[in-house]
Amino acid sequence: MLSFGEKGTVLIESISRREREVLHHIIAGRSNQEIASNLGISINTVKQHTTNIYGKLGVKRRTQAIARARAMALL
Repeated sequence: MLSFGEKGTVLIESISRREREVLHHIIAGRSNQEIASNLGISINTVKQHTTNIYGKLGVKRRTQAIARARAMALL
């Protein structure tokens, strides 16, 4: 379940710990392969976390996710 704040923004609590870890690696410019290797998970799991992150942040691309995460001070 998503938690929404003012004006429909997603609250930090709705993004899981693992999704925040993946988001941190995305912001660092790492590829899905690098993220998978660093976290010890499969590329498909990274892709699923990324899809979840995009949905929760209301974006469609990595650059948008990075900008939204920074604007929301998620990391």
